[in-house]
Amino acid sequence: MAGHSKFKNIMHRKGAQDKKRSNLFSKLSREITVAAKMGAPDPDMNPRLRLAINTAKGQSMPKDNIQRAIDKASAADGENYEEVRYEGYGPGGSAIIVEALTDNRNRTATAVRTAFSKNGGNLGTEGSVAHGFERLGYIEYGADAGDEEKVLEAALEAGAEDIASSDDGHEIWTAADDLHAVAEALEKTLGEAKEVKLAWKPNLTVEMDEKNAGTLLKLIDALDDDDDVQTVWGNYEISDEVMEKLDS
Repeated sequence: MAGHSKFKNIMHRKGAQDKKRSNLFSKLSREITVAAKMGAPDPDMNPRLRLAINTAKGQSMPKDNIQRAIDKASAADGENYEEVRYEGYGPGGSAIIVEALTDNRNRTATAVRTAFSKNGGNLGTEGSVAHGFERLGYIEYGADAGDEEKVLEAALEAGAEDIASSDDGHEIWTAADDLHAVAEALEKTLGEAKEVKLAWKPNLTVEMDEKNAGTLLKLIDALDDDDDVQTVWGNYEISDEVMEKLDS
């Protein structure tokens, strides 16, 4: 069940979001507002809102920002966001899934298509790459949550399906429908998670060489820079050696 994982590498370059804290906060705020609007504004009554708030806390988002995002949901003149998914191909045969929350589908579709075409990719139709991924629940804890044995035991008891531990921390996988229940059970034993969300986990990964990796990371950064884009998922792997070359 346990093992080393490169999933963070697959999700996005580690630390890339840290450089864009204000951008990250605006994305987290939007998810909180949407979650509060879709259900009750009380996190105890609304599992999606609870997850959104926990993720925001895990990213050190101030309480005032969180409350403002919840209040926005009940504002009469608040924006109406809808969830949209885009799928496409990146450099080196990589497959990319982009999840967005938008109040203007045309604007977002144009921005996403442009990001793909300018960075060695092609936007596909819905369903064109999703078949190569599994929809799962994803829970992340830092290394300070405990050693691998402690986290593995807690995850098994909570009903998780898989866990991968490394020096950076712990990644816990659940069935999509079990995410809320497992996250709640883990919170009692391990405290608040750094991140809790539904994820697209690739069934097979594609190793990127230096040239393709460089272009791919530009594509991911371009997508991440868009306020409407919430998360970018991919089936790529970039080795530590290639990352070091790109960062030097």
